[in-house]
Amino acid sequence: MTFSLVARCAQTGMFGVAISSSSPAVAARCSYARAGVGAVASQNVTDPTLGPLALDLMEGGMTAEEAIAEVQERGRFIEYRQVLAVDGQGRTAIHSGPNSLGVWTQAEGRDVASGGNLLANDGVPGAIVAGFEGATGHLGDRLIAAMRAGLAAGGEAGPVHSAGLMLVDEVPWPVADLRCDWTEDCPIEAVATAWEVYKPQLDAYVQRALDPRAAPSYGVPGDD
Repeated sequence: MTFSLVARCAQTGMFGVAISSSSPAVAARCSYARAGVGAVASQNVTDPTLGPLALDLMEGGMTAEEAIAEVQERGRFIEYRQVLAVDGQGRTAIHSGPNSLGVWTQAEGRDVASGGNLLANDGVPGAIVAGFEGATGHLGDRLIAAMRAGLAAGGEAGPVHSAGLMLVDEVPWPVADLRCDWTEDCPIEAVATAWEVYKPQLDAYVQRALDPRAAPSYGVPGDD
C-alpha cells in the first residue's frame, strides 16, 4: 500500500526520500536519511527499526548492498518487509519480502531505488526511477517529479492519502521534512505545494540554526 524512492544527488551529496501511501502518516513511520551516510525507506508491513539499523550499518562502513543483507539477517519477520537503501557512493539495494502486499516490485538506477506494494501494476517503480533520472534541478524537485511519474503510471491499486519528502545535507537534522499525513485529495500534490513554498527558505532555515546573526531578516515586527 506504498510506493517510494530513496535517492542521492551526485552533484551535492544530498540524500532524500519521497513516499506515498493509502495509510495515514506514512512518512512518519517509513522515511529515514542521514547526512553523509544515505537514505532508507522501510515499508510494507512496516518495522520502523529497520531504517535506523540500515543507516547505522552504512555509517559503520557497509555498502547499501551489505547493509540490506545484514538487515535481512537481523530483521524480525523480514518476509513481510520492504526496505530500500542508497549509500554515500550512490549504490543501491532493495529487500522485498515474499509476503509483501498485492502487486509488489522494485527498480534501481544510479543514485536511486524505488519500490512499492499493493500497486496498480508492476511498472510503477520503473516509472519512478525513470522520472527521477529524467528530471533536473534540486533533489527535492527531482523527487517530486519521480513521485508524480509513479502516480501517472498507476500508483497504488487504490487512492493514496498521505505522502512525505525528506532531505538531508551536511547538518545532522533534515533540512526539509514535509508531510501530508491525511487528505482526501492528492497528498503528493500537497507535498509538492509545500516544497515550492519551503524551497526558497531552506538555506535560510539552516543558517538560522547555525548562526542567527548571519541569517536573513525574519520579516516580523521588531525584526531589525
